[in-house]
Amino acid sequence: MIPLYVSVATRAFRRYSTYTAATLSGLFTNCVFGCIICFVYLALWDQRPNAGGYDASDAVTYVWLGQAMLMTVMVWGGGVTNDLAERIRSGDVAIDLYRPVPLIGWYVAQDVGRAGFHLLTRGLGPTIVGALLFDVRFPSGPVAWLGFAVAVVLALLVSFAVRFLVASTSFWLLDASGPNAVAFLMAAFFSGLTVPLVIFPGWSRDVVMALPWASYIQVPADIWLGKREGWDLLAGLGFGVLWAVVLFAACHLVLRRATRKVVVQGG
Repeated sequence: MIPLYVSVATRAFRRYSTYTAATLSGLFTNCVFGCIICFVYLALWDQRPNAGGYDASDAVTYVWLGQAMLMTVMVWGGGVTNDLAERIRSGDVAIDLYRPVPLIGWYVAQDVGRAGFHLLTRGLGPTIVGALLFDVRFPSGPVAWLGFAVAVVLALLVSFAVRFLVASTSFWLLDASGPNAVAFLMAAFFSGLTVPLVIFPGWSRDVVMALPWASYIQVPADIWLGKREGWDLLAGLGFGVLWAVVLFAACHLVLRRATRKVVVQGG
């Protein structure tokens, strides 16, 4: 089964690599927005030099990590799960269900291939540009690098599970546009993409840091910046593992319930 998943991931990587113009334009957009947000953050940190325990260098590094993670983790949704939602709407998902491969595993493998391509292009590209233009920090040692790599994998799994659940609403709604819009807003504010979650005030910070979206950017960024070390680093990774397990269990439950009764549109 593993060779099959590797083959599916490889073909997904090749599929996304064919969209050269879209990749280059997206990379350019990430870099432009990264620069704009950096200047906004620098103005903010000039007034509050230690906001959220970050200094100005931490803040600009966080910006470029966010731009690098945006497409790698699919923070705003989309990717292969959009294909799934459309196949549910059209009824083609019946073909997927007949494959001798678990539906969730099939789409996870595709998403891993997509993420690999985006990591090497729209992940690495903005990081290099940010390092050339601003005072960007890098992990201090191999433990931080390894922790960050694991955190990115967990972020991808949590993101996939959320996106899969959103796409699965098409089994009942036929159109996942509404749930997609809600998921977009939740991820935009609670992943740390708009502002670092560490600068949320008081109890609201504790709440947003406990939500699954915190694993998208905030936890990997804190590991990268050295804010999580030792047991705190393990706790951050454990947080991602916990949400991945809970959400994948929810995915299996929803899929089992959705496929209990098959309805083909048009009769």
